[in-house]
Amino acid sequence: MGTMTTASPDPLALQATLVDFALAELVRQHRSSFQPLWSAESWAKLLIWLALNCGCSGDEAGLKAFAAALGPAQTGRMRRVFFERELDDLDLQLMADPAEQQLLVLPQGPADLVLQPDAIAQALERVGLAERVVADRSRWRRLEALVAIPWRQGEPCS
Repeated sequence: MGTMTTASPDPLALQATLVDFALAELVRQHRSSFQPLWSAESWAKLLIWLALNCGCSGDEAGLKAFAAALGPAQTGRMRRVFFERELDDLDLQLMADPAEQQLLVLPQGPADLVLQPDAIAQALERVGLAERVVADRSRWRRLEALVAIPWRQGEPCS
């Protein structure tokens, strides 16, 4: 039998993982700082804040350079983190990107146990989304492992 050797982690891969982790944590820590919450405007404010803190100018050219440096994949990951909330005590995750047609509620535990309308309503209220989605629970669609809730008419403004 041959001996098994463990290869050292690739330094560039480790650095990329660290950057992804650090950016996600930065977004989580500051996503509630930009008003109005749950809006494309708050997302844009976060990106401008990040760009300015990275030394980019606040003019159009500086902001475009920052966006290009981030790239679409990193920007997409950051946006998902910005518009998601995990409510561990309810075993629910909310995906509430205003650019999407509806808010998604995903279970973090057994779907049949945690995707209960009262728990979902409690989660929506807690994170400030109850007034932005359709209150009529008959319009909430239970799909296999998630619940899709339409935005109220006129919401969201992406």
